[in-house]
Amino acid sequence: MMKKEYPEEGELIVGTVIKVQGFGAFVSLDEYPHKEGFIHISEIATGWVKRIRNHVREKQKVVCKVVRVDQSKQHIDLSLKRVNEHQRRDKVQEFKNNQKSWKLFEMVAEALNTSVDKCKQTFGDNLAQQYGSLYEAFEESAYDPEGFREEQTGDWVDAFIQVAQDNISIPFVEIKGMLTVTCWLPDGVTYIRQALQHAEEGEFEDVTIEVKYIGAPRYLISVTAPDYKIAEEEMKKAVDRAEQYITDKNGEIVFQREMGE
Repeated sequence: MMKKEYPEEGELIVGTVIKVQGFGAFVSLDEYPHKEGFIHISEIATGWVKRIRNHVREKQKVVCKVVRVDQSKQHIDLSLKRVNEHQRRDKVQEFKNNQKSWKLFEMVAEALNTSVDKCKQTFGDNLAQQYGSLYEAFEESAYDPEGFREEQTGDWVDAFIQVAQDNISIPFVEIKGMLTVTCWLPDGVTYIRQALQHAEEGEFEDVTIEVKYIGAPRYLISVTAPDYKIAEEEMKKAVDRAEQYITDKNGEIVFQREMGE
């Protein structure tokens, strides 16, 4: 929760354009109060910039990379062109999450009938350090309240969890793939059905594995999980379970991720 006085070189920042001139743009740093940076025209966009106002305008929100910091001169050089679209989206989302986390934190303080500063000193800074950010702490407490209670102690925990559960929806992702399953034994259809049942036997409550019949010998398998990493891991386990079973029955399984993923 504590921000440094100045950003670091290479850091991505969210800012607001406050003045545009022919040679560059001045930007106030939203995450660093009372700090300004400057984007030279050569760092506005790739290629030749004929008219700077075609790229930036006053009051525009921008994501910039910090190129150089000179604290002695209170000067911060920024770049727009060194930020790709993926970085921009991630930084904007991070910025929005941080803003939301402060509002939620104020709600926790109100529920505890105490000040934000006291909550920050008592548990806020520790949570931000432990989970990477205050917002991630709220997410974790909403997603796994019992696990959060096991890790945290204090009369603030219940209020924190309640605010998180009332205001944060945990996003889930879905990935899909195609299974081609064959078995030439007399009871091959039965063995295929059992192999697919093994695929659906997930070990986590928050992971859903579903297999649907498309048309012999093809089946659609989908995995819904809290994030893509977990989804990919559980998809592999599901396919492995089905493959191990059907292989023992002299069958074969071929897996292919759905096109476009």
